[in-house]
Amino acid sequence: MDVVVTGMGLLSCLGSLQPTWSKILQGKSGIKLHSLFPELPPYPLGLIDSQPSKVNTITKKLLLATLQDAGLTLPLPDWGVVIGSSRGCQANWEELATRRQDSNSNSVISNWLETLPHQSAIACGQYLQTTAPVLSPMAACATGIWALARGYELIKTGRCDRVIAGAVEAPITPLTLAAFERMGALAKTGCYPFDGDREGLVLGEGGAKFVLETIESATRRQAKIYGRIKGFGLTCDAHHISAPQTEKGSAARAIKQALERGNLEPKDIDYVHAHGTSTVLNDRHEAQLIKHVFPQRVAVSSTKGATGHTLGASGAIGTALTLMALERGYLPPCVGLGNPEFDLDLVTQQRKVLINYAMCFSFGFGGQNAVIALSR
Repeated sequence: MDVVVTGMGLLSCLGSLQPTWSKILQGKSGIKLHSLFPELPPYPLGLIDSQPSKVNTITKKLLLATLQDAGLTLPLPDWGVVIGSSRGCQANWEELATRRQDSNSNSVISNWLETLPHQSAIACGQYLQTTAPVLSPMAACATGIWALARGYELIKTGRCDRVIAGAVEAPITPLTLAAFERMGALAKTGCYPFDGDREGLVLGEGGAKFVLETIESATRRQAKIYGRIKGFGLTCDAHHISAPQTEKGSAARAIKQALERGNLEPKDIDYVHAHGTSTVLNDRHEAQLIKHVFPQRVAVSSTKGATGHTLGASGAIGTALTLMALERGYLPPCVGLGNPEFDLDLVTQQRKVLINYAMCFSFGFGGQNAVIALSR
């Protein structure tokens, strides 16, 4: 039973799906310097608008765009929902905590039940009017691919014929910025994945959602197909709260799982959309990993130099852009890369090439590793 993607919605600091794709191919970035919070210095950020977005707003926009792209109308009572987020409605709770310190302000969230960590999944389920499973995975920066894997499994196990899956994130808050700053992980000028002069990550907001269904279902309704999900791998290092395990790590096992489930070998993969956070440790670890698993010098790029790092939504955005590469026959460049540090086939400008099989990587704090294999 093949599982295919028949609809996509994406939102980033570059816009919706088509504008984001076009601008990345042109080497453009949506990252700009912003001074948003008086208690913090200016940072380069990937904002959708002039001020930080709320996760509920992103959730609704993405769902509407995904349904429209797939040509679907409501209600969809038998559709599964798997929407993840690593931060959820954290911004709302930070605002509440701030107001509580001000004796003259109202410190109550009137609709606090709509600010729980699984709110995005619940909101989507309510909008679809579904009675099928509604799931909300949370696996740090691996959340997006984790959600796609759960949606894939709902279909493969026969629990659902069709699923809306993806991830959303609105992480630009004082606490998140301060935390990454204390870790020494934030860039000062921009995001330059795999560059010898990289400074660190740049936070971005947005997400991506997908319509997943069986090939039989897609054929019956004559749906357009972006690509097939061949397999996935999910592992955990259980090694360190933030640093990847560089020796005997399980990221390679996640890649192996995805290849085996898709009946593929490393030589079959034409393109890897890397996690590519632009941090010293991640990029070095990932470059070593790619060289170890793919001795044939597979083409590699990361789009975070254009969109910023959307944390839990980054794997979903990366998967959407990888599917666009499969459908359109262009590899997206590693925006911001000027001085490559690693001996990889890094894509520095759009490259026209036939892509049959591709993979997207996503690695999160706590040793979370998520990999998805896709095909035309």
